Amino acid sequence: MRILLNGGTGFIGRALCARLLAGGHRLTVWSRQPALARQRLPGVAVIEDLAEAGEIEAVVNLAGEPLVGRRWNADQKQAIRDSRLGTTAKLIRWMAPQLRRPHVLVSGSAIGYYGPHDDLLLDESTAPGDDFAAVLCRDWEYAAMQAEDLGLRVCRLRTGIVLGADGGALGKMLPPFRWGLGGPMGDGRQWMSWIHREDLVSLIVWLLERESAGGAYNGTAPEPVRNRDFARCLGRVLHRPAWLPAPAPLLRLALGEAAQLMLTGQRVIPMHALVEGFRFRFPELEDALRDVLARPG
Repeated sequence: MRILLNGGTGFIGRALCARLLAGGHRLTVWSRQPALARQRLPGVAVIEDLAEAGEIEAVVNLAGEPLVGRRWNADQKQAIRDSRLGTTAKLIRWMAPQLRRPHVLVSGSAIGYYGPHDDLLLDESTAPGDDFAAVLCRDWEYAAMQAEDLGLRVCRLRTGIVLGADGGALGKMLPPFRWGLGGPMGDGRQWMSWIHREDLVSLIVWLLERESAGGAYNGTAPEPVRNRDFARCLGRVLHRPAWLPAPAPLLRLALGEAAQLMLTGQRVIPMHALVEGFRFRFPELEDALRDVLARPG
């Protein structure tokens, strides 16, 4: 399959590139920083202009400005929206005039779509929330759905917390936990809906190849856990104590409004994928963490 990937240099994109190449697919990465992309993705065709893409059968759209890392202000929020909605709109404009369009678009989203929830079990039928992250995801998905009018099969992938030792949320957690300074965030009662990066990559490939797939899919493992239980499990796997909490006021002071992403959560299950027969290699957290931490690099 000839695949165009946007977001190939990211935490998920790098692993996806390796899997697609190993599967014999012809891969092109669209990047705003082509020199950096070529450095990070040796052997992958990299383009800066979509006009160079040629004939493409499938598109994976994962790129976006990170939500956590900077305090949210008006400019940062606009940059976050533009990096998702603007890029998706460019893809739609590129596809529209083509005589032979791609067949499928797998477009990124996040479980932030549902907004903060307490213990309510959420699946793909749950309505969107109304906070900044939820509205962002809702609008991003709506932008991707415009490809349906062009005849594409569109899969909207609502990703949870992706586990890999070399990046993402876990990559940030590991240093303090390894020093014995880890623990829950706030009171630790908030739910964490997580997924092993290898399972997420497998799910993306499954969506690309499964011709009947379409609509929203939660990119999360079947067993969400509370934050305090995640911390205990990570401490156990690392053979370190995990009792030192990160106080909610300190997180709010450091991150402002963005701290709500860490202090609230969603109890999400991947109902659509499970019903359609996708099998998770790592459905349970401890097995996932042990595998992640045993991998080189």
